[in-house]
Amino acid sequence: MAYKTPDQIATAAVNTGLAKANLSPGRMLGGSFLAGAYIAFAGLLGIAVTSGLPPAIWGTLPTLIFGAAFSMGLILVIIAGSELVTGNMALLPLAVSSRRITVGRAGMSLGIVTVGNLLGSLLVAWFFAVQTGVIGNAGSADGTPGAMTFARLTGIATGKAVTETDWQIFLRAVACNWLVCLAVWMALAAEDIGGKILAIVFPITAFVAMGFDHVVANMFFLPAAVFAGVPGIGWGDVVNNWIFAYLGNFLGAGVFVAGIYWFLYLRGREPETKADGVEATPTSDGRSHAGEHAAGPR
Repeated sequence: MAYKTPDQIATAAVNTGLAKANLSPGRMLGGSFLAGAYIAFAGLLGIAVTSGLPPAIWGTLPTLIFGAAFSMGLILVIIAGSELVTGNMALLPLAVSSRRITVGRAGMSLGIVTVGNLLGSLLVAWFFAVQTGVIGNAGSADGTPGAMTFARLTGIATGKAVTETDWQIFLRAVACNWLVCLAVWMALAAEDIGGKILAIVFPITAFVAMGFDHVVANMFFLPAAVFAGVPGIGWGDVVNNWIFAYLGNFLGAGVFVAGIYWFLYLRGREPETKADGVEATPTSDGRSHAGEHAAGPR
């Protein structure tokens, strides 16, 4: 199974960040809408397959199952191609470090992608989770699939929007995006689809199983809870969670992935990039040749 070495991953990450920053605003918005929907579908899948598994019998095993199912979201983002703000929180700072894009351009990209992720998540939450009846409501008959999915969503959303303190949300978000961006980083290392999937599954399963906060996932879980009528959760609770999760996700990506790997592999040297967004791919003998257009996680 072919793969890149860590220093080659750093170069690929810079080129991928450059390609993302140079997208037109329309493509940023379209790609980010898809990514928001993909993450929301993964969240809905996780709820569907872990509903009706009482902790008294199953313990914490459902969270592990949920994490494995939720991995589908980042797999779709990376392999199908789309723009996810949490991954871009690491890739765009690395692109800025190449001095070929400005902080303003990176900030604009993050802003547009955040909006697109939210729109895609809300679409799935309202139409495909609640309006389809996949997520039930408080009036769903006991023992029915709708009652079980409603109970599962209630537990998840209440934990994130009510039980966790702002500090806990922030710290959980830092740890979450450290793991998510490691999944993105290792997916860049893989040269085939099987390798990319394997690189994604374990870090994503881990962050979900440990109960960390991913702002785009919460763009699905929390609005879905409001739409379904979960008691005790309002839009103020939702926005509060998003703010602290976003800040924590940004710190986790920018410091623990982009910052540290920049220090280890990019500091003091010019990244091997092409002005037209074509990646210079190191060969096995250490030289470089112009490879295909940067096609990392979008």
